[in-house]
Amino acid sequence: MTTNLKVYNTLSGEKEKFEPINAPHVGMYVCGPTVYSFVHLGNCRTFISFDMIYRYLTHLGYKVRYVRNITDAGHLENDADEGEDKISKKARLEALEPMEIVQKYTLNFHDVLAKFNNIPPSIEPTATGHIVEQIDMIQQILDEGFAYEVNGSVYFDEEAFNKSNANEYGKLSGRKIDELMAGSRELDGQSEKRNPVDFALWKKASPYHIMRWNSPWSLGFPGWHLECSVMSSKYLGDTFDIHGGGMDLKFPHHECEIAQCKAANHVDPVKYWLHTNMLTLNGARMSKSTGNTLLPEELFDGDNDKLDKAYHPIVVRFFMMQAHYRSSLDFSSDALSASEKGFERLMEAMATLSEIQAGESSTNDFSAWKAKCYAAMDDDFNTPILISHLFEAVKWINAVKAGNASISATDLNELKDTLNAFVYDVLGLYPIESAAAGESDDFVNSLMETLIEVRKEAKLKRDFATADYIRERLSNLQVTLKDSKDGTTWDKE
Repeated sequence: MTTNLKVYNTLSGEKEKFEPINAPHVGMYVCGPTVYSFVHLGNCRTFISFDMIYRYLTHLGYKVRYVRNITDAGHLENDADEGEDKISKKARLEALEPMEIVQKYTLNFHDVLAKFNNIPPSIEPTATGHIVEQIDMIQQILDEGFAYEVNGSVYFDEEAFNKSNANEYGKLSGRKIDELMAGSRELDGQSEKRNPVDFALWKKASPYHIMRWNSPWSLGFPGWHLECSVMSSKYLGDTFDIHGGGMDLKFPHHECEIAQCKAANHVDPVKYWLHTNMLTLNGARMSKSTGNTLLPEELFDGDNDKLDKAYHPIVVRFFMMQAHYRSSLDFSSDALSASEKGFERLMEAMATLSEIQAGESSTNDFSAWKAKCYAAMDDDFNTPILISHLFEAVKWINAVKAGNASISATDLNELKDTLNAFVYDVLGLYPIESAAAGESDDFVNSLMETLIEVRKEAKLKRDFATADYIRERLSNLQVTLKDSKDGTTWDKE
């Protein structure tokens, strides 16, 4: 199949025509979260952006296999090769098993992305589920002469790799290994690495390290960079179409991925590298150390001191779509409020579409408008330009409703189909009212029947504290329980 889509390839620094390796099939890998804390908004922006990209590729007719990993081991503090595993550290601080930490924050990650209306990936592999494959790739790299073992740890040999691969390390980020070496000379002699720029493929576990596995070299754990090389190649092949992530991963994470895959498989792993830009909050960088942070849940419920009110997840998604995925984006009350008003105008126009009556002819050229919508998305997924075109349609809809313009039946159907495709299918928006209405009467009734049954069982067991607690919590929600000889009924005030 052929399309007009162009994507900005970080590797070349240019927009390139999108030509999949095996069309209509597309392989897309996106670096997922390290699940040791609640997912933050910067990560959410990346995943929402690639959800939009996934949706548009699917809309164009491509058969996309979307792989997004879960990092549940091997990611050390400060993205380094020394120190404590982020998940192990959190497990120690919370007095929990590491896999309890993984489960807790993976569930949070899924819950937040569901609220943003993200479609789950095709495959969501975990690092701990692919230890055997990681050991196999390390052995491949050792056999090729691009790694070395020291005291039970295995390191990637940057100098050996660059000598055999025309100084390719650094080609994604534009960094030169000589400059990296010069900037790291003061570290010489302080590490078991041959060179400070070498990175860990396998680390021997210290006595206090909780997460560890057997390997030919030691009882230890894999390096953070390795897992993505292993899981992307396993599920998408040695070379695949798209690799995505935040721009903060470009170096060293993605640079190391390229080197590992080239060393093991002798081919460049990715055709198109796509990177999302950063978020700021009220004009300043988001930072835990300065307290300038905002979690998604704090954004949704308004329980924060950074913004003036709560914002619905789908409004936040629309706000993110109003900036190009490669542009920085600042969260502020003024920007979110303006976006909320725009979202409401768009949804009102979508509702008005069903009320419009077709005429004999059209005032506007809808075919040209539709072509502009596709041209915007074909230009490296330019959602802000697309949205500006959608608001042209909003003006037309309102004009037709007011009797100041007309539209033929053919154009009306084309307008409906195009708006539904771009607003709902590609941008992933929906009317907020319909989300609330989605909690149907049958669903609410089933929930209430369950609560009433639990309360009944508690009373039979003479657990009156639980029974009273259920009644009290429902009362706080303006739900009244009425007990009688025929059973318990409920009523919403």
